[in-house]
Amino acid sequence: MTEHWWQAAVIYQIYPRSFQDTNADGIGDLAGIERRLDYLAGLGVDAIWISPIYPSPMADFGYDVADYCGIDPRFGTLADFDRLLGAAHARGLKVLLDLVPNHTSDRHPWFVESRASRDSPKRNWYLWRDPAPGGGPPNNWISDFAGPAWEWDEPTGQYYYHAFLREQPDLNWRNPAVRAAMYDVLRFWFDRGVDGFRIDVLWHMIKAADFPDNPPNPAYQPAMADMYRVIQQYSADQPEVHEIAAEMRAIADSYGTEGRGERVLIGEIYLPVERLMHYYGRERAGVHLPFNFQLIEAPWRARALAWLIAEYETALPAGGWPNWVLGNHDRPRIASRCGQAQARVAAMLLLTLRGTPTLYYGDELGLGDVEITATDVQDPRELREPGLGFGRDPVRTPMPWDDSPNAGFSAARPWLPLNPDWRSRNVAAMAADPQSILALHRRLLAVRRAHPALSVGDFVLLDAEVDVLAYERRRGVERLIVALNLGGRPQRLELPRWAGGYRPLLSTAADPARIADGAVALAADEGVILAAG
Repeated sequence: MTEHWWQAAVIYQIYPRSFQDTNADGIGDLAGIERRLDYLAGLGVDAIWISPIYPSPMADFGYDVADYCGIDPRFGTLADFDRLLGAAHARGLKVLLDLVPNHTSDRHPWFVESRASRDSPKRNWYLWRDPAPGGGPPNNWISDFAGPAWEWDEPTGQYYYHAFLREQPDLNWRNPAVRAAMYDVLRFWFDRGVDGFRIDVLWHMIKAADFPDNPPNPAYQPAMADMYRVIQQYSADQPEVHEIAAEMRAIADSYGTEGRGERVLIGEIYLPVERLMHYYGRERAGVHLPFNFQLIEAPWRARALAWLIAEYETALPAGGWPNWVLGNHDRPRIASRCGQAQARVAAMLLLTLRGTPTLYYGDELGLGDVEITATDVQDPRELREPGLGFGRDPVRTPMPWDDSPNAGFSAARPWLPLNPDWRSRNVAAMAADPQSILALHRRLLAVRRAHPALSVGDFVLLDAEVDVLAYERRRGVERLIVALNLGGRPQRLELPRWAGGYRPLLSTAADPARIADGAVALAADEGVILAAG
């Protein structure tokens, strides 16, 4: 049995600039998301997570926030948001927002005041430091977007710290006034009815108090991103960050006791598993779901995946709930990483593992990374480190809805190019094809909802051949087997003795796997869910 709605839920991430434009400016908006709520409800997801929609100069497309309690005019108004929220709730969909608490825009009134003088009441709201004794930046910390993480401010004669762009100064979370102000932001949106937050770069939010140099990275190679020249020992993942997570959790949990619906916090944390687990907090006093990105970074091989799944399940603390992600707005799409055939298998994996999955918009269509020419580049990271493949534009391209001009996304030229196969790879075309990957996602989500064993049941890995990943899902008397062929040749899976009488419940292939002589015969690139016959 589960206690919380988010344990059995499927979350769908929307990159709002790229979902649906309604005012013909080439950029998606809140009214566009509202227009497509019936699609999302019909797909079968339970919650939507919307990437930043706050007022912003858009130096990093919304992750440079100028007002935490407003809506950027590009996306609409607070009234538009309230209408979207109400329409989503009317369809049984939860709504999560992106909280960006590590840094603000350099145009946020807090930073404008902080920068005004050394005596400003908000000077200590940000991380200001004198130059090093010999001149230059206070230490060797490197921005995640390349180059020094310190920006010189000539009028006040100090540097300020920015873990990302210089237009994104980091807040000083050791300052109680900063915490109080940001916690008021949480309450503002919770009071409005928001069901939770994905917390951006949670592990960055506290830095070592004395700002020592980070140690050099002995494994650094020139082809790696500039940020890897040092190990972020002192600029991220500090012990004190867990106190902040606990305070945020207390606020979120307080809304679940007042008849206003339970709220959830999801933390963006790129760390090894053993360190990731600390973000659940002691006695579940951290974020509800520290994002687990292992499937994004893992080699697509059955034995490697089986190992990391087992390692993750074993590492979970008592009461910690698992979660899984195949893609997001920062990382290459699954269809580009493993191909169209395996993207179907990956969908079955994501939606049948124990825990809460997050589905990235467009992955249900098998969208791949889109080639972006130099003249079309928008991402500031690609502009700072061109040609190294770190740009995120290829995974943020517009959602193709049909084969009308601009794929039904906008009446104007979209802000980024469409996928080149948009005339056939779009929602309308794939909804009409019962064998499409979109149809597969709809069936998977329906089966998941009909069989709680697939979401909240026990999980046990099964022995399998080298290219096959197989596991049992069990809840009460219900027992299901998921068998995934990650290879390009047919495979045979010997079924456990208790599995007699099982039948294919759902296959990724048009002709489902055959069961005979105590084994299931998997076609190349096939995944199958087996149920008691």
